[in-house]
Amino acid sequence: MFSTTPGRVVPGPYRSLFADRTFRRLLPVFALSDLGDGMSVVAVAWSAFALGPDGGQGTLAGIAVAAYVLPGALGALVLGRWMRRLPARRLLVIDSALRAVLLGAVPLAHVAGLLTPVVYVGLLAASSLLHAWGKAGKHALFVPLLSDDQRLTANSVLSTSLWSATIAGPALAGLLVGAVSPVWIIGFDAVTFAVLALQVGRVVLPPSSTTVAVPVAGGAGGGLGILLRRPELLGLLVVTWVFNLAFGPVEVALPLFVIHDLRAGAGLLGAYWAAFGVGAVVGALALGTARRLPLWPAILGIIAGHGVGLLPFALTHSPAPSMIGFAFAGLLYGPYSALSITLIQGRAPAGTLTTVLAARSAVLLTASPLGAALGGFLLDRTSAPVLLVGCGALMIAVLPVSAVVLKLSADRATTGHGNRVGYRPGR
Repeated sequence: MFSTTPGRVVPGPYRSLFADRTFRRLLPVFALSDLGDGMSVVAVAWSAFALGPDGGQGTLAGIAVAAYVLPGALGALVLGRWMRRLPARRLLVIDSALRAVLLGAVPLAHVAGLLTPVVYVGLLAASSLLHAWGKAGKHALFVPLLSDDQRLTANSVLSTSLWSATIAGPALAGLLVGAVSPVWIIGFDAVTFAVLALQVGRVVLPPSSTTVAVPVAGGAGGGLGILLRRPELLGLLVVTWVFNLAFGPVEVALPLFVIHDLRAGAGLLGAYWAAFGVGAVVGALALGTARRLPLWPAILGIIAGHGVGLLPFALTHSPAPSMIGFAFAGLLYGPYSALSITLIQGRAPAGTLTTVLAARSAVLLTASPLGAALGGFLLDRTSAPVLLVGCGALMIAVLPVSAVVLKLSADRATTGHGNRVGYRPGR
């Protein structure tokens, strides 16, 4: 897998991937846009704190963060009739251009003295309306260009870019907010999307990758209809939703675990997330070297292994056990997105990939917020260590339950419906 030629220490799958000129040209602008979004994680909330009225800053920050994400689910469902007919490249260009214009309007409105809380939330919400389609276009763009063996590596590289931005973006934004207004960080994010739109619009793709998607029946819920009719894709959506739901309370419980149980401050909390992020980057990079992988066993193993990584939170005498466990959870979590996207790319009907991915995003966007809300409710009735360990136990339970369901589905497909659907272990 690794070249033995002197001076060539890059794993073979990565060398093959970067030999593709289109991927090589687009990856830097994807990475730049990911960095801008990582910085906006801090800037969006920080700007809301500055704009909010006395006593209402926290509320406005919560609304702003939700506005920056949740309208994408609405756009995925309501605008499907029009968006699903567009090729992947055009979806990505339209979404990037929209975000560039509307996020760029935030610092301009600030300079003009027009940036009120209502204007701010409205611009954020409108900028995210097509983002599920843009992300779908991003993952569908390379499918006609790459072989089946290269797709997993490409998805791993894209996941690595996202995780790297998750680590570097907030840290860089935290340094900059002491020198400039956070609205200018949002403006930088807008510039990264403008660069992305221009570069994707300029790249020359083969005719097969610019073909308009096959129209999907079923109105705005066409993508959901496909997922419902495909047991394997539906099963992946369900287990991923449960996985994200189980992870939602972690984001709420971890700060309380650090403050109340370890009696530490924000520095240790940051160290936990840094350990998680570094583990995720390493895991995503390592996945890219795998030429063939049994996707379903790997996906279920990741979920269960992530749950195992949360069990050390039962130990509160020292941060070391839970820090190691959280880094291990990140190591496994990093490859999950790449694996699930690769499975969808191989199973979605021809011409429907962007529609399926957009519908998937719309559904999954509900899981983490619901999990966080449920976690907040449970924290009033139990302790943070109990909740964190409980989340891990729920993830572990996904493995045997899913294994039984997959086995029954495979048996039914073999005996009653031939081999049309079901678990294909080698893919």
